[in-house]
Amino acid sequence: MRPFFITRQTRATVLWSGLRLCVQVSSNGLGFQDTLSPMMDPRNPCNHNAPRPNRKPWLWTCLALGMASLISACTTPSGLPGRGTGTSPSSVPGADKGYRLEAARHLYARNASRIYPGKLPPMLYAIGVLQVDIDRNGRVQRLHWIRAPRHAPEVVAEIERTVRSAAPYPVPHGLARVSYTDTWLWDESGRFQLDTLSEGQN
Repeated sequence: MRPFFITRQTRATVLWSGLRLCVQVSSNGLGFQDTLSPMMDPRNPCNHNAPRPNRKPWLWTCLALGMASLISACTTPSGLPGRGTGTSPSSVPGADKGYRLEAARHLYARNASRIYPGKLPPMLYAIGVLQVDIDRNGRVQRLHWIRAPRHAPEVVAEIERTVRSAAPYPVPHGLARVSYTDTWLWDESGRFQLDTLSEGQN
């Protein structure tokens, strides 16, 4: 049997109908007049001074409850399939930070002669923030620049070439893929450091 899902619009329609019914019932005094004794019935001509039943509290209570339910129905996320917010295997907390260190060490090992030794100079030629997606086999799936050094397109191309040529990367254990982000600190000499393993600046 296919599961039955109630959308926001359906819930709002049902609640609105219930609210109208509640107002109608409240306006009719909830049938209390039919159960009043003749001495208490305000329609009795012999009882002109009898207090009339107070219907307003019922009306305002129904209105308040109905509006609260209606607002809740309109703001509650729909339970449609395929829209869950569960954690995916590639977004385990801490995976980015842990894998970033592994990837940085891997890049340093593959480019030992290009790593800037010691502290970087106070002025750098280019700084770029790059996000890298790695699949379960350590291959580069995608490169996404969060902050690219637009003034130095040759540095952008060289960083991308360096990242791709360093594959395969360490396998992300227990994950289908992993995304990590690191900052590239590029000196005008063509040597660089990664922020994860940087020795700082003078």
